[in-house]
Amino acid sequence: MTEPAPAPPSRTGARSPWVWRLVLVALAVVVALTVGVTTARTENSFGPHLAQYATTSDGTVTVDLGPLGTLEVDSPLPASLGVRVTVQEIPASFTELSDSATLAALSGDLQRYVQFFSAPQTTVGDVTRALVVDAAQRALVTFLLLVAAWWVLRLLLGRQRRHELADDVAPYRGRIAVGLVLALVVASVATSSLGPQSRPDDSQPVSHVFDGTALEGARVTGRLGGVIDTYGAKALAAYRTNQDFYARADASLAAAWDAQAAAQAAQPPVAAPSTSEATLEPTLEPTLEPTGEPTGEPSSEPTLAGSLPGAPTGPPTGVPTSTPTSTPRGAPSEGPTSTPTATATPDDELVVAVVVSDLHCNVGMAPLITTLAERAGADLVLDAGDTTMNGTAVEQYCVSTFAAAVPDGVELVTSPGNHDSAETSRMYRRAGAQVLDGEVVEVDGLRILGDNDPNETRVGVGTTAGDETATEAADRLAASACAARDDDGEDGVDLLLIHTPEVGKATLDAGCAPAQVSGHLHRRYGPEQVGEGIRYISSSTAGATLGQPTVGPLHGTAEMTVLRWDPATRLVRDYQLVQVGTDAGAQVGPRTPWPAVVTAPVVPTVPGAPEVS
Repeated sequence: MTEPAPAPPSRTGARSPWVWRLVLVALAVVVALTVGVTTARTENSFGPHLAQYATTSDGTVTVDLGPLGTLEVDSPLPASLGVRVTVQEIPASFTELSDSATLAALSGDLQRYVQFFSAPQTTVGDVTRALVVDAAQRALVTFLLLVAAWWVLRLLLGRQRRHELADDVAPYRGRIAVGLVLALVVASVATSSLGPQSRPDDSQPVSHVFDGTALEGARVTGRLGGVIDTYGAKALAAYRTNQDFYARADASLAAAWDAQAAAQAAQPPVAAPSTSEATLEPTLEPTLEPTGEPTGEPSSEPTLAGSLPGAPTGPPTGVPTSTPTSTPRGAPSEGPTSTPTATATPDDELVVAVVVSDLHCNVGMAPLITTLAERAGADLVLDAGDTTMNGTAVEQYCVSTFAAAVPDGVELVTSPGNHDSAETSRMYRRAGAQVLDGEVVEVDGLRILGDNDPNETRVGVGTTAGDETATEAADRLAASACAARDDDGEDGVDLLLIHTPEVGKATLDAGCAPAQVSGHLHRRYGPEQVGEGIRYISSSTAGATLGQPTVGPLHGTAEMTVLRWDPATRLVRDYQLVQVGTDAGAQVGPRTPWPAVVTAPVVPTVPGAPEVS
């Protein structure tokens, strides 16, 4: 009797089950990444509009303007990836208008589109990061769903049935795996943002308006072709004018700074002033509007020959040319006063800050901020608020552009203005800025206090109060500043950075901050003594003037200021005014000593002496 032949070994044992599991995991990862990349989408700004950005697999960047048509250009992305930009807020009623009426309706957006395309790289960066994050999230969700489906299927089949099926399909596993991957890839592409109607048509007319630009060769569909042919040339002319103006202004600023630096280097070194030098007599405070925007005309200060309007003509207002005999802040109030010996802190140990304010989305000034920060060797940039016009999500490219203008290694600190919003602050934080929120922060040893403006102003809507009034905000900041001083046993706040000047007055009156920097008025005041501190009000870095847009070439003089702060005395040592005119010319003023606070001397009472009224 012959013994039965032994059964052939199971095919499933020919290879370790862990190998197949690793293969399945790898396949799941590939599928998940494919799904994530081809279905990623995000919302961001596109000129004056919000837009949906979605990845596609047609190798084309398509801008969909709804009823007006589309603009298509070959995508620079690898692996046939493209992007579809669906612009929102294009009303369907445009299809019912004549060409001239359509152009008139769009003409109000011209400057904002020019503004957007003046610095599109920041929007591209924001969109790219958002799409990568969204793709990663979608890929992770897809992977987890595949893993969950695998385990659910295993549980439903049971152990015995799984082994039977494994034996049956063992000879075909390789083919099944390849087929499964192909099917899933095709399915993921089919469900991506690319639809049949979205595929590029090489027969679409090419607009020659874009010749010589990055959009050369762009294909245009629908009514948009007629709009671009008539309107595009005007927009491109404005764009080129804008680019040329700020390129000349940037070159002028670099040349002016280098010339002033050379002149300063040729002068003999001047010892740092003592606390009894460069003092400032208390002056009458200007009448400042606590809310809304300034209504006055630009400053008409006397100027030197060849200087721009508003340029400094000597010592700050109220600074005497000789040393006064009044008692400086912190000196004894009785008995003779003596001039303390001052030890000069080396220049390379001073903290350098560039002050900007009221940028109002004029991204053309961004390269000039970069140039000044680099030339001045800035440690930080202080933004005194009103970075945007309305604090909307559409203005994200403004915030991103200004944040990107700050050189690497330089800190950005901002105190939101009345034209900013919680959305602006969120975008600024995401871009890496330190947004002040009522707490004392320390940056490069400088202790700064500030907060968002208590009011919110929207173009066409007006000004509305926030959760607290300007007076309440002022009292709260003063309490915080004084509490910081009491806790440390010394002045705990070195600088008050607040948008509306009057909001900081209570802090200065209490003597709880030696210096304040503000904006809001679009005019420069100071530095001048207010209470027990020195207040400096910066003019607009966007050259903002009443009734004029802040987009395009400057309509008024744009100003920035360079402060140098001494960590030994914990006081500002000097300031330097930088101005850019409407002719794209720049002026850099000399370093001017920052005034010291002066307190009135106490007159001792003599018994029997008559009172002086």
